Amino acid sequence: MSTDTETRGTLGRLRASPFLADLLTNRLAVVGLTIILSMAAVAIYARVTYDLGALASSQLGTEIADRAPPGWIGPAPANQQLFGTDAAARDIYKRTLYGAWLALKFGTITVGTSTTVGVGLGIIAAYYGDVTDNVIMRTMDVLLAFPPLLLALALVAIFPRDLGLWRAVVALVLVYTPRFARVVRGAALKVLEDEYVDATVALGATDPRVLVRHILPNTLAPITVQSTLNFGLAIIDLAALSFLGFGAQAGSPSWGLMLSRGVENGLLTGEWWLSFFPGLFLAITVLGFNLLGDGMRDALDPRMRDAID
Repeated sequence: MSTDTETRGTLGRLRASPFLADLLTNRLAVVGLTIILSMAAVAIYARVTYDLGALASSQLGTEIADRAPPGWIGPAPANQQLFGTDAAARDIYKRTLYGAWLALKFGTITVGTSTTVGVGLGIIAAYYGDVTDNVIMRTMDVLLAFPPLLLALALVAIFPRDLGLWRAVVALVLVYTPRFARVVRGAALKVLEDEYVDATVALGATDPRVLVRHILPNTLAPITVQSTLNFGLAIIDLAALSFLGFGAQAGSPSWGLMLSRGVENGLLTGEWWLSFFPGLFLAITVLGFNLLGDGMRDALDPRMRDAID
């Protein structure tokens, strides 16, 4: 009985939340959330159903035709692949669906790691100030001085090629961390101006307690918005690095690598399906995160929405 009561109480608080109320009344944010949940379901389905090794292996020499058009426009009944086949006779439909798993998996790792590191550095810089602040933030400024993609390319070239997408993840973590550090530092400085922080310190609270229990919770709004918007950007940058040959290994069903091979093998021959479907899934996924991020920004900070509108 007590568990049911607690559950109903939690649901009641969620329904009464101004943030959720504003977010769920934002139609574009709801569309974005729907897209993200749908892509997550597709990613989990592909991860459970398909074998990565089989998807990466060439099917040339088998009964499957290479560069076959999608089955619903093919001239012969043998064309059963929904999205057609690529130059290695691999099923583009299965590879595109599995690409959703790779995009969300490595995007989550990239954004999660850069958020954790950037938030920690930003809060520490704001709280301790002086030399600590200067050292951390000047280092962040150096990283921000370079164009993001060029910096990622320079960093990814350092790591061995056999690391595949992992080297792109490490490079992008270093690129994204300064953004979180600057945003969180600014928010933390505003929190530190409040008198309750001084009162907490005067009562003998330790530095870790002040940082974790008092400053961090009051900076969650900009962290949440920045993380959501950066998620879509991370998926694009991971695809861009793979497109340029600095990400996924050959044969991997990464959207960026599929786009690269599709442009290379089908751009001038009219075989549009080689790159169209992975590009479509990539665009839809990034659109979902951008719509949700904008909606969360409006719900968490209406003043920012008014200033932009």
